[in-house]
Amino acid sequence: MAQFVRKATLLFTQECAKEYFDKFNFLHVGCFKATLSKTLGLGIIAGSLLVKVPQIVKIWKNKSGEGINVFSVLLDLFAITAMSSYSFISGFPFSAWGDGIFLGLQTITIAVLVMRFSGDTAKATAFFSAYLAVLFAAISGLTPIRVLWICQAMNIPIVLISKFIQAYTNYSNGNTGQLSAATCFMLFFGSLARIFTSIQETGDTTMITMYVCSTLTNSIIVAQLLYYWNADVKKKEKIKKKR
Repeated sequence: MAQFVRKATLLFTQECAKEYFDKFNFLHVGCFKATLSKTLGLGIIAGSLLVKVPQIVKIWKNKSGEGINVFSVLLDLFAITAMSSYSFISGFPFSAWGDGIFLGLQTITIAVLVMRFSGDTAKATAFFSAYLAVLFAAISGLTPIRVLWICQAMNIPIVLISKFIQAYTNYSNGNTGQLSAATCFMLFFGSLARIFTSIQETGDTTMITMYVCSTLTNSIIVAQLLYYWNADVKKKEKIKKKR
């Protein structure tokens, strides 16, 4: 039984499996943190399967990318791709970065849809093809690890810029347009949990800092969603009273 569980490295490290199932030491603090981190990581990965689906559905349903800053989406895509590629090549545990795969797929879908519904299908197709070529170069070993590390380090200002651009777009428009509240909330809580998992499973300063910045900027977007939602409700109430 213990030998079987020790192979279940998705939830337990080999050391922790030994502590739990050989020594029956279930109060080991270090293993508790490690197991909690892996559990959170897997939960985040499971959530990432659907995190941006509400956004995609909203764009597709309305046949519009109104209110979504495509440059912000592209910066977000770069950040996700750089993080995932760097983590994959560095050999970090899948539970520490696996959500990047699904977030990347959904983000590229959003970018392509926004381009398509803005009337530029050819540009959307060309961009998708170029992205696949870049992704292959990043994860196939053709790109030096030093270059991937630099791209990962660039994620810190990129995350800040991409989110602030979207926040400014929301402010300028006086609403959040086609932004999905469900997606924004899930991104906020996901990045918050990733701070802990990155500390536990990678110890990589750039990744930890990136998720701290991501959490702070995602909180701004969430605050705007709440503010403009309340503003819209009050506006509708005023219109009803006038009638």
